[in-house]
Amino acid sequence: MAFPVNRMRRLRNNEKLRAMVRENRLSAEQLIYPLFVAHGKGIKSEISSMPGNYRFSIDLLVDEVKEASDLGINSVILFGIPHAKDAVGSEAYNPKGIVQEAVRKIKEEAPEVIVITDVCIDEYTDHGHCGLVREGEILNDETLELLAKMALTHAEAGADMVAPSDMMDGRVGAIREKLDEFGFCNTPIMAYSAKYASAFYGPFREAADSSPKFGDRKSYQMDPANSNEALREVELDLEEGADIIMVKPALSYLDIIYRVKSEFGVPVAAYNVSGEYSMVAAAAGNDWVDRERIVMEILLSIKRAGADMILTYHAKEAARILAKS
Repeated sequence: MAFPVNRMRRLRNNEKLRAMVRENRLSAEQLIYPLFVAHGKGIKSEISSMPGNYRFSIDLLVDEVKEASDLGINSVILFGIPHAKDAVGSEAYNPKGIVQEAVRKIKEEAPEVIVITDVCIDEYTDHGHCGLVREGEILNDETLELLAKMALTHAEAGADMVAPSDMMDGRVGAIREKLDEFGFCNTPIMAYSAKYASAFYGPFREAADSSPKFGDRKSYQMDPANSNEALREVELDLEEGADIIMVKPALSYLDIIYRVKSEFGVPVAAYNVSGEYSMVAAAAGNDWVDRERIVMEILLSIKRAGADMILTYHAKEAARILAKS
C-alpha cells in the first residue's frame, strides 16, 4: 500500500523507535586497533600525517593496549619498525625482533587481548618491497619461506593470529603449512586477500618507514579497476587455509566487501586505512566536518557493506563515542 496508508517516517519519529528498527550496529569488540612499535624506552612519537597516532616503544605500547582494552577493544594488530633493515628483511623473522618482543610483553601483561601480527617484510627491507628483489624483479616463490618463518616466530612469541599482507601468490598455504608443522594448527590466518595498490596508504608508509625505494607495488597489489579478480584472490586464499578474509582499503572498496561477504559468507575484515583516517582528521581539524558523526558514519558504512570486523585508527575514539550512545 502507498501513502497515506504507509508512512516511512513513522518509525523515524524518535530515537527509541529508530534504535528499535536499526539494521546494523557497531560495537567496540568489532574494532581492531592498529599499533606501531619501535625500539627504545619511553617513546611515544606522534606520526605527523596521522595526528593522534603514535610510534610506541614496548613499555608504552603495553599501556596503550591496556587503555584500548578498558574501552572494550579486544583486538590489536602490530606493525614493527626495526632498528636495522637489509635486503632480505632479516629482522622480520628474528625471534627476538621488535614485534616478537612486543607480543611477548603484551601477552604477559594483558593476556586477554587478542594480538594479531602483520606478516610482511616491507617494513624490514632496505628496498621497501614486500618480497625479495633480484635485478629489479619482486620474487614471489623465494619470498614465501621468509613469510612462513616470520609467521612462525610470531606464533612462537604468543600471537593469537597472523595476518599476511604481502600479496605474494601462495603465501597463505606456505604459512598454514609452516604453522601446522610446528604445532600451531589452531593459530588463525587473517589474509589480506583483496589488497589494492592504493594511494590511501601514504600516511602508513611514513609511520612504518616502508615506502618502496624504487618502482611501485602494482605487480603484486591489485589494480583498483578490478573486482572479479578480488573474488578469485579470496577463493584461492580460502582454499589455502585462510580463516578471515580482509579487504583493504575500505571506503573506496565497499562494493568488494559486499561481494566477498555475499559470495563466500566467511568472516570478513575491512581496513579503514591511514589515508582515510588522515582525510577525516584534516577536514575535522579545519572544522569542515563534524568529526564524531563522520567517523561513525564511515564505520557504519563499512559494517553495512558486510564487514564483521574493522581495522581502524579511529578505534579508541569510536569506542568512546559508542560508550556514550
